[in-house]
Amino acid sequence: MNEKSKKFQGLPSKEQILEFVKTSETPTGKREIAREFGLKGQEKISLKALLRDMAEEGLIDGKKSAFHSMGGLPRVTVLRVADIEDGVPIAVPESWSPDSGELPPRLRVVDRKQAGGKGKGNRAFPALRKGDRVLARTEETGTGWLAHVMKKLPDAQTAMMGVVEIDKTGKGWLAPIEKSVRNSAAIADLGGAEEGQLVLAEPTGKSPRAGVKVTQILGDPLEPKSFSLIAIAKHEIPFHFDDAVKDAAQAAAKLPVSADSREDLRHLPIVAIDPADARDHDDAIWAAPDDDPANAGGWKAIVAIADVSYYVRPGSALDREARKRGNSVYFPDRVVPMLPEILSADVCSLGEGEPRAAMACHMTVDAKGKIKDWRFTRAIVKISEVIAYEDAQSRIDDDSADESLRHLWACWKVLNAAREARDPLDLDLPERRVVLNEAGRIEEIAVRERLDAHRVVEEFMIAANVAAAKALESKVAPVVYRIHETPSREKLMALKDYLATYDRNFTLGQVITPGIFNRLIKDTADDAERALIMEQVLRSQTQAYYGPQNAGHFGLALGSYAHFTSPIRRYSDLLVHRALVDAFNLEQPKPQDRDIPARSGLSDKDRASLESITEAISKTERRAMEAERDTIDRYVAAWLSGKVGEVFDTRVTGVQKFGLFATILNFGGDGLLPISTIGDEYFVYEEKAQKLVGSDTGTEYKVGDRLKLRLAEANPLSGALKFELPEQEGKVEPRGKKIVHKGKARTKDRGPKKDAQGKHIVGKRGRPGNIRHQGRKKK
Repeated sequence: MNEKSKKFQGLPSKEQILEFVKTSETPTGKREIAREFGLKGQEKISLKALLRDMAEEGLIDGKKSAFHSMGGLPRVTVLRVADIEDGVPIAVPESWSPDSGELPPRLRVVDRKQAGGKGKGNRAFPALRKGDRVLARTEETGTGWLAHVMKKLPDAQTAMMGVVEIDKTGKGWLAPIEKSVRNSAAIADLGGAEEGQLVLAEPTGKSPRAGVKVTQILGDPLEPKSFSLIAIAKHEIPFHFDDAVKDAAQAAAKLPVSADSREDLRHLPIVAIDPADARDHDDAIWAAPDDDPANAGGWKAIVAIADVSYYVRPGSALDREARKRGNSVYFPDRVVPMLPEILSADVCSLGEGEPRAAMACHMTVDAKGKIKDWRFTRAIVKISEVIAYEDAQSRIDDDSADESLRHLWACWKVLNAAREARDPLDLDLPERRVVLNEAGRIEEIAVRERLDAHRVVEEFMIAANVAAAKALESKVAPVVYRIHETPSREKLMALKDYLATYDRNFTLGQVITPGIFNRLIKDTADDAERALIMEQVLRSQTQAYYGPQNAGHFGLALGSYAHFTSPIRRYSDLLVHRALVDAFNLEQPKPQDRDIPARSGLSDKDRASLESITEAISKTERRAMEAERDTIDRYVAAWLSGKVGEVFDTRVTGVQKFGLFATILNFGGDGLLPISTIGDEYFVYEEKAQKLVGSDTGTEYKVGDRLKLRLAEANPLSGALKFELPEQEGKVEPRGKKIVHKGKARTKDRGPKKDAQGKHIVGKRGRPGNIRHQGRKKK
């Protein structure tokens, strides 16, 4: 053993190995490392396993010679897919900390055939998604780095979010904020975090016992605006624009808007009707009676939409960022925009009194509400007024509206007549609205009021969306469709079984149309039962998505439908605008700024990659919906945290073996009534009927029941609520503690118990009943 190796006892650390490799003047492999650190026997076997782990982490190349990754990109390394650009995965090194501080390289992930190699190609080349990990061989070419996948690696344990708690011994614990995670994790490294702070952490090892280390401190979890930050971090929503994107937005904002190359519509009283707190204005509308005798009783209408495609050109830094985000995300306290604010809230937004670039959809509507004709132009508009929905409705109701508003309502009535004849799905479900004060605190949680003003704007938007889809079809041009497919047979079967519990028949052999569901709802006299059936009908529907192959829109009862009206906040609409630019020769003069791409229509890459692009933006849309819903849940729980112990009127919205889900009437708030708090008897869980039935008393709890429930817990961090029956106060134990059940011991029979009809009998904790509980029977 040399003098240096005497300093080391046992297996060296990864850092020690890397330091030796970095400073060694000769190639180093396992033999040299073992000699350097004086390893023998079993230690050499352990070293081999350690080196294998280091190779998978990308620290060494995994061959006989090893080199330090800080000196450059290893020939074989672990990569993480950071983006999908035009269907090609773009990856970055998972471990990257160069001495010089330069940014990590971005590698195009290809197989050898795609890269022009001479090999047979990687037949097992996997389909990759953002976040995937791969072991890859890297190659530097004249046009940049390439990565050849050797194998796809298991997902790394993702970052966890939670609140730091310190126990009596001084040990730190990460209390989870997710409803689905029940146990706290030991913190091995606080990273400077203090008790009560919201943090991001990651596992320090493969075993849960290894604990976690704090990687980022987010601050006070109960401060205003923290709830949206939690959702942004959890769902990995891109939040900041880098300097390159900001610079590109500044340059794009300077593009001139001239009537020389646009249709001039500044003389028309076009109005934008939006929420009072709207941060951007995508659309504005105008209507007037048609003076053509051949269209007696008909209307001329214009839907003017922000001309985002003029400012955001294909292939630009702005375009890549917008595609990555897919859409804006709206929270009660903030917007995470798809485009930088200089565009989304200023230059592209159709503000009052400002000349703005617009894409105009001109429509001719007949007396029955049918769209007879349409054309698309690039225009310059000046919005005469931006009106809140409530104000527009008030003017109509008190007869103080000017002619432009009255015309909009009159045109809407004929459009609405055509809608009713089409009979689209009509689900009037309440929408929660969180009202914040100037300090960001919750002032009110209410159900958003549904006005005719909302329906007016909605119907004009639907008409323009249909016109855009049909206009592109007429030119055999690419279309990004908004698709909503007919409910699956499996979901229809579930609905049929559910309706049977109300003695309602639902025939599966018929052609399923939205009107069938509408009649089902309309024929239900009881208000509570009608709301219940509406929810079940909603659950039976498929999720809408984007795609280049038309499959119709079931919910709207339309054969062709596209999203055209919100390009500030949806990438799908931007693609439709670009397709219209190409199909109807609406290209504008070439910009003088050489850094801005000349064309604003669809690029060849767009056309070739519509399948992958639409799949990606469908995912970002779902991500946004989940983030928005999670945030509303947290706001509601925060508001209710000061009302723990109060009794609320609720309605049962779901039944499971482990308890009842209930919603507080009037303003929402969804929580669980654990079965462990309901009486002292077995409960039979009837899945088709979605109810629990007491085996001794026959007491039933089913979906739709109205119950008075006491709020037992409200957790603002997770958004979770727990209820208890008023007479069972104190039965719900704080999270993490066991509920102790008094009664007879568990029987020897470990299998699920069933009644005479073969239905599962559920014990108090929701498991197949093997525990008999003694005590008072439910009255």
